[in-house]
Amino acid sequence: MPKTKTNRAAAKRFKVTGSGRILRRQAGRSHLKVGKKTSRRLRRLKGEVEVTRADRTRVGRMLGR
Repeated sequence: MPKTKTNRAAAKRFKVTGSGRILRRQAGRSHLKVGKKTSRRLRRLKGEVEVTRADRTRVGRMLGR
């Protein structure tokens, strides 16, 4: 059985922790920051969150896990 190839686009967007959790960035932080979004909203979009259970299998497969 050949090795599965890693989807390079997915590899740039997701990070796997040492314990095996898959992290992603939150949407809506890249542009239209001034005037549209409050500082509170931008602060809450900071950092990374864990991928939902429904998407975990699919994302893991793209990462070659």
